[in-house]
Amino acid sequence: QLQLVESGGGLVQPGGSLRLSCAASGFTLEDYTIGWFRQAPGKEREGVLCISSSGRTINYVDSVKGRFTISRDNAKNTVYLQMNSLKPEDTAIYYCVADRFRLCVSRKFDYWGQGTQVTVSS
Repeated sequence: QLQLVESGGGLVQPGGSLRLSCAASGFTLEDYTIGWFRQAPGKEREGVLCISSSGRTINYVDSVKGRFTISRDNAKNTVYLQMNSLKPEDTAIYYCVADRFRLCVSRKFDYWGQGTQVTVSS
């Protein structure tokens, strides 16, 4: 059974950093397009970053440029979201997503993790 499990969320002060992990089970992650989405309270869900099976990345939202990076460790079957210089507006539930055939530009993914809460507050 294909599963995505996020971890690494928590409470951090503004300006701090967190690294989210997305561990895949039941499939080989390197064959998939992987993304991170987030949903803040009262707001629509939005894409954050995406990485293709070839390792190319695409940024979905301007507000995280220069602060967030996505990477994958195929040996560990895990994708990471490194978040630096965090701001209160980054507070959201972050979801790891995957799709076998679609490209990052589609912003559509068949598989979703359960999400991990990130709270940026002093």
